[in-house]
Amino acid sequence: MAAPMEKIMSKLGWIKTVEMHTGGEPLRIIQSGYPKIDGDTILAKRRFARDNLDHLRKLVMLEPRGHYDMYGAILVSPDLPGADIGVLFTHNDGYSTMCGHGTIALGRYAIDYGHVKATEPETEVNIQCPCGLVKAFVQVTGGRTGQTRFHSVPAFAFATDLDVDVVGHGKVTVDIGYGGAFYAFVSAERFGLDVRKSRTRDIVDAATAVSNAVKEQVKLRHPDDKDLAFLYGTIITDGNDEWSDEPTANMCVFAKAQVDRSPTGSGVTARIALQYHKKLITLNQKRTFESGACGSRFTGSAVKDTKCGEFGAVVVEVCGHGYYTGEASFTREDNDQIKNGFLLK
Repeated sequence: MAAPMEKIMSKLGWIKTVEMHTGGEPLRIIQSGYPKIDGDTILAKRRFARDNLDHLRKLVMLEPRGHYDMYGAILVSPDLPGADIGVLFTHNDGYSTMCGHGTIALGRYAIDYGHVKATEPETEVNIQCPCGLVKAFVQVTGGRTGQTRFHSVPAFAFATDLDVDVVGHGKVTVDIGYGGAFYAFVSAERFGLDVRKSRTRDIVDAATAVSNAVKEQVKLRHPDDKDLAFLYGTIITDGNDEWSDEPTANMCVFAKAQVDRSPTGSGVTARIALQYHKKLITLNQKRTFESGACGSRFTGSAVKDTKCGEFGAVVVEVCGHGYYTGEASFTREDNDQIKNGFLLK
């Protein structure tokens, strides 16, 4: 006689995942069970998933299967020459254009799950993200994958020393940088906070107020595609932007007030681009970035001058380590009143 779960599995569709984390930030990678995502380009696929399959994002991201700060990756067919895999990134409010911690984890995953053949001591994995082609380089030792570094799409300073009126805080000066996604940056000191010691709730409230102000008062643009021109979040920093061999800490609040546990790979990319633009760092000058949430660390450095439309830009290298945490299978039953998921605020 079949076990109860086997009986259920024979009647319902299942979404199977591989679970990872990078720097404490989860990544739920869809292995199977997702329908085909149509679109000639990856941004078209992102729009298709948003407009037609968002119930499945909610199913695997939100409670009771996920949680408020869950993050995910859906593999899709790439459309760029040379790309090994394509990916859409998901969170509590939709779909990102770039994810650094996800890219680091996917570098290992692509090799371990047979998408790319391993070569020692380092294997290149070309990942097409919605923002463009990102090259990951994965250490391989004795057949085992490990630390991963990636080279970003062109990253640039969009605006520096920009004043915005923030509800409850008055005029606040921010920088806005692009690292595959747009972020506003502001020092925790402006709000009387410490990014390493203050309550996460207080940092979230300050960052959310800044994000709301920037979205209302600043029109973003990206030379490549209008779908890239939106503010993803605000990163609260310790204010230590001049180069130092000591770690600099930050905390990213993105999407619907979601907190990144890692130092935020695309945020590190944007922060390096801003520091380079301000001549606070030089090419190949490595910095260590620490998560204000859990203390995990990435390294980052500007490695190549480039352009992005009219913007002077830089390619940034970010390095970290993704880890496996398990595998899972998810389904829903029709008579479950909360089968489509919910957010606990």
